[in-house]
Amino acid sequence: MTVKNDSLKTYMNYINGKWIPSRTGEIEASINPANRNEVVGYIQDSVLPDLDEAVKAAADAQVKWKRLAGSVRGDFLYKAAAVLEKRLEEVATAMTKEMGKTFAEAKGETARGVAILRYYAGEGMRSGGDVIPSTDSEALMFTTRVPLGVVGIITPWNFPVAIPLWKMAPAIVYGNTVVIKPASETGVTCAKLMECFEEAGLPPGVVNMVTGSGSVIGKGIAEHPGIQALSFTGSNAVGKSIGLAAFARGAKYQLEMGGKNPVVIAADADLNLAVEATISGGLRSTGQKCTATSRVIVHKDIYEPFKQLLLDRIAQIKVGDGMQEDVWMGPCASERQQNTVLAYISKGIEEGARLLCGGNHPQRSDYPDGYFVEPTVFENVTADMAIAREEIFGPVLALIKAESIEQALQLANDTEFGLSASIFTTNIGAMLKFIQEMDAGLVRINSESAGVELQAPFGGMKQSSSHSREQGRAAIEFFTSIKTVFVKS
Repeated sequence: MTVKNDSLKTYMNYINGKWIPSRTGEIEASINPANRNEVVGYIQDSVLPDLDEAVKAAADAQVKWKRLAGSVRGDFLYKAAAVLEKRLEEVATAMTKEMGKTFAEAKGETARGVAILRYYAGEGMRSGGDVIPSTDSEALMFTTRVPLGVVGIITPWNFPVAIPLWKMAPAIVYGNTVVIKPASETGVTCAKLMECFEEAGLPPGVVNMVTGSGSVIGKGIAEHPGIQALSFTGSNAVGKSIGLAAFARGAKYQLEMGGKNPVVIAADADLNLAVEATISGGLRSTGQKCTATSRVIVHKDIYEPFKQLLLDRIAQIKVGDGMQEDVWMGPCASERQQNTVLAYISKGIEEGARLLCGGNHPQRSDYPDGYFVEPTVFENVTADMAIAREEIFGPVLALIKAESIEQALQLANDTEFGLSASIFTTNIGAMLKFIQEMDAGLVRINSESAGVELQAPFGGMKQSSSHSREQGRAAIEFFTSIKTVFVKS
């Protein structure tokens, strides 16, 4: 049982336009990973009856919500974007204090959330169907898109503004209503998003938030008969269990899961550009991105100069509390995540990889109570090692030497994942070969592996996703169904 500090705010579940405590009365503390002794706030430790109430509210609200014109639904998103923009620094501060990314990154993500809301607000005025020629000359045939109903959304802690919004915004504008379960580590940040929707005047029940454990609320969303579709971002193990539960009851589901993303450094690469992008792609947000660079595959001819430049630049990185202006990399998001990263580092050493730098909790007096891990680089990494095959989700880079572009591509594809990948080269033929043969949903040329623009489809191949796509206009494919209409005079 959590002992509450009365000076800190307790955030309720948001159900049917009201802030409601869990029926258990139990709460959970949100901890600052840069200082485990600091509580950011409290969220509800909910149970299934709380979820049932939220689903009922969403189902009741959807009856009227789907009947509104798309432009009217979009207007609510425009208003929510304005509120979020007004509260940008407040939301970004909560994000940094809850999950540790630097304040600059948190502000950038929150600004992206504003742009996501505005983008999908515009979707309310875009085409939603096609006119199709009929074999009957006296008939009209066309398609339209209809909402699915109540959508369950389960989101991770690493992008606590962008990911919830790139799921909720299209779901809402296409006429669905939403029940979201955010990661407990970032429940306060998600509550602030709900406050933005509330202030924007969104009708009660259109968006609902229930916080709690994945084993109770997450599983409950996957199995709930009142939820017609699920959108999930998180680990492969959890994603597959959610997909199976949804499939068993005939619900539509969308899964975005892990990655083991490579960057290929060709012999003709701009080394300064490649090093900066490798560091940014692999170590920003403490490596806690599904698109983060993890495997660095370097042509043998430039391996040594690349390695030395990489180590020199990493040595300049300052690790610490993300609220400090001069800090470049914050902590892992939780003690569990820190332990996972440190365990992989130990395993890399045990399996024979050579540790070039980092690998420890920094021994400094100014942050002894945070979940920090030093930026870490291994070499002599072989394709069968755990650090080359499994998603670490931390600031760990594995250097792998390649004899040729062909071998580099083979190594890059030697993984069960297929989320993102990048190559640094000035050779057009190598670029085209990489684009054609790389098994990844996102390929980037002379740019880091991490990141995708909000107007572009995003998703992975192989074990990285359920092969659906999020963001951009691709979102309409998941959040709606096609209805074919035949009209005969």
